[in-house]
Amino acid sequence: MKSGINPLRSLRVTYSSPVTRVDISIANPPVSGVALLWNFLLLSGKSTNKLLFFARFLRIIFMANEAKILIIKKSTIKRKSILSYMLRPYYLFFTAKCIFIIHLFLLFFSLSLSANYNNLITPKGFKADLYISDISAPRQMVEGNKFIFIGGIKGEIFAINKKNTEIRYTLASDLNNSRGIAISNGDLYFAEVDRIWVIKDIDNVMNSIDQKDPELILFNSNLPSDAWHGGKWIKFDSKGRLYANIGAPCNICLDGIEKDERYASIVRLEEGIWKTVARGVRNSVGFDWHPETNLMYFGDNGRDWLGDDSPSCELNILEEENSFFGFPYLHATNVIDPEYGDMINELDEPIVLPVLEIGAHVAPTGVAFYKGNQFPEKYQNTLFMALHGSWNRSKKVGYKVLAVHTDLDGNVIGSSDFLSGFLDGQKSWGRPSAPLVLRDGSLLVSDDKYNAIYRISYTSND
Repeated sequence: MKSGINPLRSLRVTYSSPVTRVDISIANPPVSGVALLWNFLLLSGKSTNKLLFFARFLRIIFMANEAKILIIKKSTIKRKSILSYMLRPYYLFFTAKCIFIIHLFLLFFSLSLSANYNNLITPKGFKADLYISDISAPRQMVEGNKFIFIGGIKGEIFAINKKNTEIRYTLASDLNNSRGIAISNGDLYFAEVDRIWVIKDIDNVMNSIDQKDPELILFNSNLPSDAWHGGKWIKFDSKGRLYANIGAPCNICLDGIEKDERYASIVRLEEGIWKTVARGVRNSVGFDWHPETNLMYFGDNGRDWLGDDSPSCELNILEEENSFFGFPYLHATNVIDPEYGDMINELDEPIVLPVLEIGAHVAPTGVAFYKGNQFPEKYQNTLFMALHGSWNRSKKVGYKVLAVHTDLDGNVIGSSDFLSGFLDGQKSWGRPSAPLVLRDGSLLVSDDKYNAIYRISYTSND
């Protein structure tokens, strides 16, 4: 029995899910008359996303008048072989033209992606490389022995080979906002809005993944199903206990207190029951434990519609379990809510204030403490926070990864931009969503808008 976890108590359903290779191509041509062209594309090794795009592209161009010359009448087929038809000059010319146009598109998208991630800004001595592309809306990540496992918010769970990122699998699909993922005692856990699943002995499963589909076991189904702020970040502490976030099902409301006490909180699973450990937390989408103090640090997203610059999003520390962090009465350090603020005087407990205000509407998502040995000493005990970026502010803010530096006692001693460049003026080409410190000391950052993952490494002592 795993410490702090009772799988038998929470098991509901077991089923086997077919594994999908992400790089499996579309089997049939999207339109008639392009079999030769389509087979060429399949053999070219292009990704599924690009093949889907070109399928739509081919359907469009074949609606043009020029495509009419490719229509083969049944009577013609009976009299002439397909090979002789395909060798006709106009067919060969049109096929060659399509291949040329498509590869121009390939070149354009390749250069576009390169141009974007090459504009990423890191501190001196660091570099950001494209680690994985063409992965659908990645969020939380976890490192296994041979694979990186990724939760995608569009309902998929991915496994990416660490040595060859072109080898990738979809372990589960058709899930509900499946962004949370974690590993404990060799088992892989991933979260939907209201359920958590487990694949036992994930390393063994991946060793035989081409021969046998993984078995997905329903681990827990006792979570609220509200879509608003319903996405889960999951993580195990050093004692093997599973934590998750439960956001408020609203912009501002009292549901977290009156409807279900688990709303607007961070919770821990104990014998199949979710116990609240932090209350009054509007929407935390990431938490981690300080390497020295073992205290939980978590981000919290401030409420909307109080102006461009208010209230600030937050970084908080959970020093005492069941502490109250202010929602919906107080936001940031001193912003009293116009609707519920008058009720502060009725509270019979203190409000824990944030240790750092990180700006209004910056939308903190995933976080990770640095415990590696590749980065300079100043980054030890640094918390990396992905700021997903604003959506309803007149001028965009966020869209970067923040480095929050702490000392050995856990005190915040400063913060600085660590990864930026996702904004081109007021246009965002990407949105950082979660960091992951790898065992080799480098840092991965997922981007759920540009469908990519970047790798930041330290290259110079200058």
